[in-house]
Amino acid sequence: MSRTSTTALIGAASLGGSALAVLGAREMLRRQAAQARRRIGKPLGEDALDADRVWRPAFAGEPIELLLLGDSIAAGLGAERRKDTLGARIAKGLARRMQRPVRLRTAAVVGSESSALAGQIAALPADYRADVAVVIVGGNDVTHRIPVSSAAAALADAVATLRADGTAVVVGTCPDLGALRPVPQPLRTLGSRQSRQLANAQAISARAAGAHVVSLGRVVGPFFISHPDEMFSLDRFHPSATGYRRTADALLPAVVIAVGAAGIDQPGASGG
Repeated sequence: MSRTSTTALIGAASLGGSALAVLGAREMLRRQAAQARRRIGKPLGEDALDADRVWRPAFAGEPIELLLLGDSIAAGLGAERRKDTLGARIAKGLARRMQRPVRLRTAAVVGSESSALAGQIAALPADYRADVAVVIVGGNDVTHRIPVSSAAAALADAVATLRADGTAVVVGTCPDLGALRPVPQPLRTLGSRQSRQLANAQAISARAAGAHVVSLGRVVGPFFISHPDEMFSLDRFHPSATGYRRTADALLPAVVIAVGAAGIDQPGASGG
């Protein structure tokens, strides 16, 4: 056998081995994803608590209109009481900061990808306009393997639509999925890497479209990693009341800044 033929055979064998390795890795990740779904389960169901109402109505002035868009985190799935959902936490904190009542409307839907944001906005009443919207989305884009560029573009389009209507926008970027301990390795590491990539792309596109951005993976992610029993709910996937409190505390400063930039003042303040 010639040296050229031998080299070709070795190359073909190497390529075949590489292909088998790739297929094996994909099959392992598929099995791990199924294992993670079994571990996490769905003890919470598919519906978040309805926390939409006027929070802190005793304060003076017209209510600030707060809108929550996105996925199950924005919807508050995992909270056992209405006041512990993310929207309620932000609404109460904003009301205290601004000394104004806050009317919460939650349009977020459990299981949503970024592409669903346009539909959530379109489903709002024609005469409704939020003063400030908080958008949290991305986890389902990662788990459903949506291209980062497509997910980031859908988010930017939603932000642009809201800004065109005069709504201030705060985006909480994709959480770090590496905090999900029920997900085995190496799938957890892969999810962490992909969620960070998406969060970075979201930050760039959302800022370009006019949103205030909060990196949830950086600001609250370490708490979910170091204190999972406190931060996660029964399904070990969605935040608990403590997890939502931490997340709301991280988002609130940006929400207050966004509301102030929109010209909404405290009662009695100059220009209020």
